[in-house]
Amino acid sequence: MSGGKMLRQLRFFVLAALAAVLLSGCGNEYLVLNPKGPVAETQYNLIIISVILCAIIIVPVLALTAFIVYRYRDTPENKAPYKPNWAHNTTMEVIWWAIPIVIIAILGYFTVRDTYALKENPNKEVKPMTIQVTALDWKWMFTYPEQNIATVNYLEIPAGVPIQFQVSAEAPMNSFWVPELGGQVYAMSGMATELYLQADQPGEFYGVGANFSGEGFAHMQFKVVAKPQNEFDQWVKEVKGTTPAMSKEDYEVLKKPGVTEEKTYSAFPKGLFEEIVQKYSHGHDMNYVMHPEETATGKETEQSADMSQMPGMDHSSMDHSKMNH
Repeated sequence: MSGGKMLRQLRFFVLAALAAVLLSGCGNEYLVLNPKGPVAETQYNLIIISVILCAIIIVPVLALTAFIVYRYRDTPENKAPYKPNWAHNTTMEVIWWAIPIVIIAILGYFTVRDTYALKENPNKEVKPMTIQVTALDWKWMFTYPEQNIATVNYLEIPAGVPIQFQVSAEAPMNSFWVPELGGQVYAMSGMATELYLQADQPGEFYGVGANFSGEGFAHMQFKVVAKPQNEFDQWVKEVKGTTPAMSKEDYEVLKKPGVTEEKTYSAFPKGLFEEIVQKYSHGHDMNYVMHPEETATGKETEQSADMSQMPGMDHSSMDHSKMNH
């Protein structure tokens, strides 16, 4: 390969990478790189650390590959030394084994540290608020046990307050994700997973179902609005005074497969989320159970059981939630 052709190819890859960066604001896929809360910020920092550590290996390897291809190219004028009997170099062996081992150890440390840190309330000075999330076909239902209101495909939260999401499903498995606030967590029938998120400032954020779940999967999007605490309290009062209550019959209609617009309810059947989880919990016990008033204080009930493993499912990255009983 001629030097001119190599330069043209290198220029192409540089321009392609530059275009990806410059167009980063043109789609929702880049929202994960725009953190708006402490959980997302921690995960963003972990991504940057991972990229830097991987680049320490990848960049020299790519550079050496290009150098070797050029230096030892088969041309009459190439005077590179030819050593067919060369077999071992202790110094080089130590380098190319030690560097990856050290990098993997560093990456493992940061990953484990942040993974365990994100299982807990990110803001110890502020009492968390609980919101229960249920994935349906093909919509998201949010129930607020402390406020006794419910919404569909719309989520309103107070800014600066950690939110303890309890996530389950009465539909095929899905994944609850608000990219600017934090990573995704699975929504599975018969169990609940837990996720803490927090919006540092008021704003509007994009939420989505990140796991393919059938015909209407593309419509499983929802809007997250973070407001100051006083405005959130006012919104709760408006919902209670201007919207209908959800009955069991309303829920039976809502859970049928189909697409729906945003909805709000001034109340919902007591224990609805718990009934949904327990309906499908036969065959694998729930990890542990909490009462609504204990969720707010962080106190666990004494009921505890090991969750059986689902075939083909990696539970190592999931924390099965403290759920209402």
